[in-house]
Amino acid sequence: MLYDNLAVNSRGHLTIGGLDAVDLADRFGAPLYVLDEDQVRANCRTYVRALADYMPAGSYPLFAGKALCFKGLYPVLEEEGMGADVVSPGEIYTALAGGFPAGRLYFHGNNKTDEDIAYALECGVGTFIVDNHNELDRLDEMAGERGRKQKVLLRVTPGIDPHTLQAINTGRIDCQFGVPIETGQADRFVRAAVGKANLEVMGFHSHIGSQIFEAEPFCDAVDILLAFAQRMRENYGFTVRVLNLGGGFGVRYTENDPVVDIADNIRQLSEHLKAGCKALDYPVPQVLLEPGRSIVADACVTLYRAGGVKTIEGYRSYVTVNGGMTDNPRYALYQSAYTVLPAGRMRDEADFVCTVAGRCCESGDLIQENITLPRPERDDLIAVLTTGAYNFSMASNYNRLCRPALVMVKDGEARLAVRRQTFEDLIACDL
Repeated sequence: MLYDNLAVNSRGHLTIGGLDAVDLADRFGAPLYVLDEDQVRANCRTYVRALADYMPAGSYPLFAGKALCFKGLYPVLEEEGMGADVVSPGEIYTALAGGFPAGRLYFHGNNKTDEDIAYALECGVGTFIVDNHNELDRLDEMAGERGRKQKVLLRVTPGIDPHTLQAINTGRIDCQFGVPIETGQADRFVRAAVGKANLEVMGFHSHIGSQIFEAEPFCDAVDILLAFAQRMRENYGFTVRVLNLGGGFGVRYTENDPVVDIADNIRQLSEHLKAGCKALDYPVPQVLLEPGRSIVADACVTLYRAGGVKTIEGYRSYVTVNGGMTDNPRYALYQSAYTVLPAGRMRDEADFVCTVAGRCCESGDLIQENITLPRPERDDLIAVLTTGAYNFSMASNYNRLCRPALVMVKDGEARLAVRRQTFEDLIACDL
């Protein structure tokens, strides 16, 4: 089995966190997101412990809410010692509604509106990740109007190619996020920022991409960031106290993906950072990381009901399910690989080659192509693994379909965390 929290019981059914997937679908309906809270907590602890063990005091991870954001998740994150990365007022509102402390929120975004900035300031968000000169000027002005000294990190782009999919590579020079170091623009960005009366510049932020399985690309980014930090100290007397290296450690979607040792990657990164600081006689900054996918992806399984099989003679067979790109758009966007299992027939021979297709009126609405399952029958339960990241959070009401429910399982119990949308929800904003 791909993950330790998944198993097969005596009925031949997939279990998630010890609970029978078929029973969960019968009780809560399908499509259904099933999130294993114990797995989420274990992933949080891996990061919290590794950063505490290897990095300077005050280093800790921030959960990237863009991966998965709902109110019931934030008490778990707080209890596990996480900070939180938020990218919109909606994410701020959700985190605060879940009781998360505003001071441990880090506000991202490459186009924060005046309304966004005002809302975050009024909520007491701890740190802004400032993306550009326009935001820098406006935030300084608006913080001053409120008599506030706002902590900020400056987002810079080191120009690293971590060999990930281009759509999720955000560290290259030509990118809408941050200010590039190589062109000299980041130098001017720092000079402007340290002169702002109402901003306290804590350090730099960078994010080089996603689905990175080793420490080396982060070490390369550290080299560039430290050299830049040294120049800023020489030029402007500014010393970095916090270095946010973003997110990006990968997860296993299929058996072909490598196993990632996150704790050892953080150890390697720590050793590289400390050696680089020693060589430059530079004080070692606190380190923040922004895991999102690697906290929640492997903790979630999506359950669907099969509609039937359609075979195009001489071509291929389609298995349709009662969900698709509305609850998981990643295959349509990126052709992302997933592991698909027959949740109610795990002991049956998987000898039927098929493509799993969604129910939307789009030829691109596919979940996975050319996989093997026992030939599905109508209402068979189909499980798609590793769906905790960028599934619920990217879900839509395309074709006026209702978003699925989300259930959290823990200690042999299941509880509804997000109810299934209703038709009334679909028209709630219509006038």
